[in-house]
Amino acid sequence: MTTFSDLKLGKQLQFGIDDLGITTPTPIQEQSFSVIKAGKDMVGIAQTGTGKTFAYMLPVLETLKYSREINPRVLVLVPTRELVVQVVEEIEKIGKYLSVRVTGVYGGVNINTHKEAVSQGCDIVVATPGRLYDLALSRAVSLKNVKKLIIDEVDVMLDLGFRFQITNIFELLPDKRQNILFSATMTDDVEVLIDDFFRSPVKISVAVSGTPLDNIAQESYEAPNFYTKANLLNHLLQEEDIYTKVLVFVPNKRQADTLYREVDDFFPGQASVIHSNKTQNYRLRSIENFNKGEKRILISTDIMARGLDLDRITHVFNMDVPRYAENYMHRIGRTGRAEAQGHSILFSTEKEAQAKEAIEALMDYKIPLLEMPSEVETATKLLPEEMPQVHEPNNPHKASDEHVPGPSFHEKSEKNSKENRGGSYQYKIAAKYKKPKTKGDKNFNRRNKR
Repeated sequence: MTTFSDLKLGKQLQFGIDDLGITTPTPIQEQSFSVIKAGKDMVGIAQTGTGKTFAYMLPVLETLKYSREINPRVLVLVPTRELVVQVVEEIEKIGKYLSVRVTGVYGGVNINTHKEAVSQGCDIVVATPGRLYDLALSRAVSLKNVKKLIIDEVDVMLDLGFRFQITNIFELLPDKRQNILFSATMTDDVEVLIDDFFRSPVKISVAVSGTPLDNIAQESYEAPNFYTKANLLNHLLQEEDIYTKVLVFVPNKRQADTLYREVDDFFPGQASVIHSNKTQNYRLRSIENFNKGEKRILISTDIMARGLDLDRITHVFNMDVPRYAENYMHRIGRTGRAEAQGHSILFSTEKEAQAKEAIEALMDYKIPLLEMPSEVETATKLLPEEMPQVHEPNNPHKASDEHVPGPSFHEKSEKNSKENRGGSYQYKIAAKYKKPKTKGDKNFNRRNKR
């Protein structure tokens, strides 16, 4: 079995690894080390929770020489603010004994704070694409000295609409550079990005996107609606000795807040929620409290939890069936990290059966279906989107769905038709009501009419 000692790291870097108490690299870390160290372009496909941050940072830090250069030489792009903070912390941990300067920049903070930070000089910048592009346009940071570009969770960035900023950042970078990309899935959009900007990249894939991690047990329940799912969740979470650290996924911000109220009523002070409408400080504090064990339950949307290093999660609950089957893999990858045993529970409705079948087809695995506990109450209350749609074909106040003229439509009569009075009409008015020769000669027209 390969150890970090076999990689022949520098002493300072090895000391940082030893302090963390880890000895064995994950498959993606082991396979990507020599490729990145050799300076080749690389595309890494690995599931969430396989140690991608160390996979690209170890070889980069191994080859990064000391410099007093103000402009960054390594650029790391990630999709969310929380991931910026996390990557910076990881670099500082393994680079504890190195003279490396790391700066993290992201949106939601006064840009002048980040302008001042980068002006003091840095070796590595970890950034969200939007904030980095703003800093580059304002010339607060120059990217002309970047030798290594790393794009982490690129599929999420493209889903979030960062394509414009990413492609424009590429234009600001020097042509001679090493490109490193990590993604959990290889989508068509990711392949287009690779074809456009990478030079004969080495592709390393340690797991197929639909392959479930072997150390994650999966179960499922069927429920008629959201509030019944909430009742089921509260029923299961009563076993506090079993569900000691729980991450709950919801599809959107509104359902996140709704579920938080339901859970907090049942377990006061044990839950927190994160989504993009929450302030940056609130989100960071929620994650910190969850990692420290001060909160047992964290409710989150997909995007907020993607890529975050949430420690020792025992269970992942899916309050809905993800629209895209690959997203289910990202969700369950939050548990069972670092070879620990994990557990995933999926709640589905009858309408979500087809999406569940797509997940099972992708994994080539049938998720065991458990019987609904008799103690769980079936809720009659529905979310707005769950309520039956009322069709009123004879309602005179309802606008036509097709937006086309109906039987009563008729053209305006000729006398009511308005003439397009642009162009020559203005000249007719000017000729009829002559303007003064000068602004001061207000009586010119009056004298002219006499």
